[in-house]
Amino acid sequence: MPDQEQSSLPPLRVDYANLMRPHVEGGVDAERLAGELAARFRRAHEDVERRRSDGDMGFFDLPRAHESLRAVKEVAEGFGQWFEDVVVLGIGGSGLGAMALREALLGPGWNERSADEREHYPRLHVVDNPDPFTLQRLLERISPAKTLFNVVSKSGSTAETMAQYLVVRERVEADVGPDRVKGHFLFTTDAEKGVLRRIAEAEQIPTLAVPGNVGGRFSVLSSVGLLPAAICGMDVDALLLGAAEMEARCRSAVLEENPAGLLATLLHAAHTEQGRAIHVFMPYADRLRATALWFQQLWAESLGKARNLAGETCHTGPTPLAASGATDQHSLLQLLMEGPHDKVVLFAAVEDHGVSVAVPRLHADLPALAYLGGHTLEELLDVERRATAEALRREGRPNATLRLPKVDAASLGQLFMLLEIATVHAGALYGVDPLDQPGVELGKILTYGLMGREGHEVPVLDAGDPARLA
Repeated sequence: MPDQEQSSLPPLRVDYANLMRPHVEGGVDAERLAGELAARFRRAHEDVERRRSDGDMGFFDLPRAHESLRAVKEVAEGFGQWFEDVVVLGIGGSGLGAMALREALLGPGWNERSADEREHYPRLHVVDNPDPFTLQRLLERISPAKTLFNVVSKSGSTAETMAQYLVVRERVEADVGPDRVKGHFLFTTDAEKGVLRRIAEAEQIPTLAVPGNVGGRFSVLSSVGLLPAAICGMDVDALLLGAAEMEARCRSAVLEENPAGLLATLLHAAHTEQGRAIHVFMPYADRLRATALWFQQLWAESLGKARNLAGETCHTGPTPLAASGATDQHSLLQLLMEGPHDKVVLFAAVEDHGVSVAVPRLHADLPALAYLGGHTLEELLDVERRATAEALRREGRPNATLRLPKVDAASLGQLFMLLEIATVHAGALYGVDPLDQPGVELGKILTYGLMGREGHEVPVLDAGDPARLA
């Protein structure tokens, strides 16, 4: 992978004018941005840099993890042409990153294309939920003998993923025999410990390591996301190069020089000072829909906390909402325009969609149609975004726009790294740990008990009052 200093990629830009006065009522004024908020960010940046130096925030280092990338490429090149299908079994960060990469870089209909159209790269499926109908239908459509199953769980004990693994393991073994079953599995898990690591060592199943200091929701640029990307022919070098360039841009402790810092600081101020607790991520490109869902987990799980770093009760955190432009102009926009003043909209715009579709000049006698002729679909989509941003601004509804040069690997790498760095800076601003997720642990423990896992008591659940069942 080229060093970041040797490259000059078209940059992703953060347009935050509609979070500022005088553009939008209630926005931040320039003097405050350069003064109080800049000082606040500088302290947050110091906190992040301290934790990064302590080795807690390994995602910063993933763009330059050359050994990890080399291992991914070796596995991808070794397996890539062997299989017709690759199935990722993973949930949360173990699945959403692969989904975002697939939709953005392979585009719609990848799995429906012929082998020639895919240049003989495999189809890619991500099964991120133990829904029996979904898994059963997938297993009916694919041939286990021609499929690689990538089981992704850092701990190796994720109930949903491991249940899927057990189901699939039995099906594959029945199809290819016990002697050949290990050739159809690849585990992405902790480098040293966990159930999957034990199985891999006992049965000589190939593995890729998840760095110990990289949590699931920050793992898209690790082997978790890179393996499915590489095995299907995505440009992982460009993905990491884009991430490296964004990481370099976000090193500055000067707020107005740091795009991730600006995003985190202005969204934090909108929430804590203006009561705008709902942050809507709304890309204007179908290929970024799954990225909006990826961001939703990143922002929610990192910032929604009951206690701050001092151990005090705080119950803080914004609520992210994934949307899609222009589709959700016909569902959410009414609420965004006239509902409670509790939202900030973060648009994602694409400057070059890679294709151009002209709108024909037909029905010239019908004014409702005639004006569209001579334009393009990509022009209409961007005009819709600009008009929506302006309409929100005029109603005093703050918004910002992330401007991506393209939906390609380099731009996506920039976007992932921007949002991840913004997340940890927001955590410092909120005074919470953006790397843990204690709120999900109780549900896991109760699940273990209800499913009969050894060492866990069966909990007594409140069944509710039968008289109140409608």
